[in-house]
Amino acid sequence: MVDYEKSPSVVSSSIEKDVRVKDVQEEDSPYNRGGLLDPVKEETLHRGLSARQISMIALGGAVGTGLIIGSGTALVRGGPLGVLLGYTFVGMVCYMVMVSLGEMAAYLPHKKGFAGYATRFVDPAFGFALGWNYLMKYLIVTPNNINAAGVVIQYWTRHVHIAVWMVIFIAFIFFINLLGVRVFGELEFWFSSIKVITLVGLLIMGIVIDLGGNPKHDRIGFRYWNPPDGPMGHYLKDQVHGESLSIFLGFWSTLVNALFAYIGTELIGVTVGEAQAPRKNIPIAIRRTFFRILVFYIGGVFVIGLVVPSTDQTLFTANKAKAGAAASPFVVATTLVGIKVLNHIINAAILLFVLSAANSDLYIGSRTLYALAVEGNAPKIFTKVNRMGVPYPALILCTAFCGLVFLNVSSSSAKVFTWFVNLVSTFGAITWICICYSHIRFMKALRAQGISRDTLPYKAPFQPFGSWFALISTCIITIFKGMIHHDIISSSDAYIISSGFDTFIPFTKDTFVTSYIGLPAFLMFWVGYKLTYRTRLIPAEKVDLITGKREIDEEEERFNRQEELKGPRTKWQKFFDSL
Repeated sequence: MVDYEKSPSVVSSSIEKDVRVKDVQEEDSPYNRGGLLDPVKEETLHRGLSARQISMIALGGAVGTGLIIGSGTALVRGGPLGVLLGYTFVGMVCYMVMVSLGEMAAYLPHKKGFAGYATRFVDPAFGFALGWNYLMKYLIVTPNNINAAGVVIQYWTRHVHIAVWMVIFIAFIFFINLLGVRVFGELEFWFSSIKVITLVGLLIMGIVIDLGGNPKHDRIGFRYWNPPDGPMGHYLKDQVHGESLSIFLGFWSTLVNALFAYIGTELIGVTVGEAQAPRKNIPIAIRRTFFRILVFYIGGVFVIGLVVPSTDQTLFTANKAKAGAAASPFVVATTLVGIKVLNHIINAAILLFVLSAANSDLYIGSRTLYALAVEGNAPKIFTKVNRMGVPYPALILCTAFCGLVFLNVSSSSAKVFTWFVNLVSTFGAITWICICYSHIRFMKALRAQGISRDTLPYKAPFQPFGSWFALISTCIITIFKGMIHHDIISSSDAYIISSGFDTFIPFTKDTFVTSYIGLPAFLMFWVGYKLTYRTRLIPAEKVDLITGKREIDEEEERFNRQEELKGPRTKWQKFFDSL
């Protein structure tokens, strides 16, 4: 058997040509719409992202208000131990999703995103549904982050109308994305670096406060892990009339909160099309990204649980909604021990967080639309790129959807917008499920065609159990997520998006619909495509594992040769590469 992975040059042009003729052009081929090859050089994205930029872009899109604000709600409901367990469990799920994606991306780092893997390894209809599902997420979440930035600004002043700030922020992220992937990647690297420094500072501050380094010289220790503040919280105790059940509901609410917080790490799968030396850099970036998020999120909620009592009434909960830094449990911690001024620093950090996330969101949305068009699943005009490799028609359309943010200028329209935002966690969870299933099918195809996973550029650990674990866990959380309450900044007064157990206790139609409509929407895309084009699940032995691989191998070999000609890297270059 030919070892395609270790020796890319052995894939001859005649084999490649035969594969193209057989699997792309035949009428009965499952791949005959759009093909499997990347576009020609003049019409494609540029590989300009290094490993450090890719990992930081993923970090910028994933780490945001979910930790610095939303964790306060999780603490109130789950208690310090419950929130730690919840974030740890979903962190394990996130890791399995990431390594599954990493194995596919390192083997075939094409420019069609993970919807392209679903098309190739599962079914074109599955890829079509996943691609549009992911696009809808970013058409919604980008204006939400723009709106959050406007809310954060209003923490300092309300003399300037919030719509003015929204226009400024939209123009800012549009022009950054228009400058090309190299400029975007470098700017996002530094934005996210500042974010990392801020988070590290907050973690150290929390530990110092806990150990007694505060104006009150009060050594807190694990005081707040004892009753009545902990170790577990109670959620909806009056409604369910049972302590044990209220503890379970509190823990379950932290799972949903954590899922929403971790969603976004998968966007590394979209950046592979613009990654330098993707076979080498994608696995590195995935490992780094998970480690950073694991430290920041799990470490963050642990520190918050040490320095803030879960019964504190100033936390950001449904009945105490505030905007900006006032909602952060880190600010609550400083207030409790008498530290002043820090709230303005944290508010500035939140502004950077949401702008960085909005910048990454617009990038991912435009690349997702581009990938759909390349596969023939969106109008062809969105395949156009400028000389810097920017898919400008896709970028313009995604920017236009940022206009949804102006719905929130009017309080009468704000509730409609909060319904849209409530879909984001569903779209993100569906994406994780699809990534896991695509990886399961990928492993089955490798086995059916006699290719050992040991020969792959990156072999995901704990497989196939890891993918099944992540798939089943995400499915369960998604099915019951409509029973949990989300807290997201979404208006000038920080509207609360309610999709909690109060959806059923009592039952409310609007929160129920917005919590679950993403599921039938995905099925409608999937079934509609299957009925139109008569596609079916691709048998494992017929899955195409070769087409397009030779071009990627040759491109990476050229890049590696160019890097060798530049000579040895300096200490500073090695330092930045290691970040």
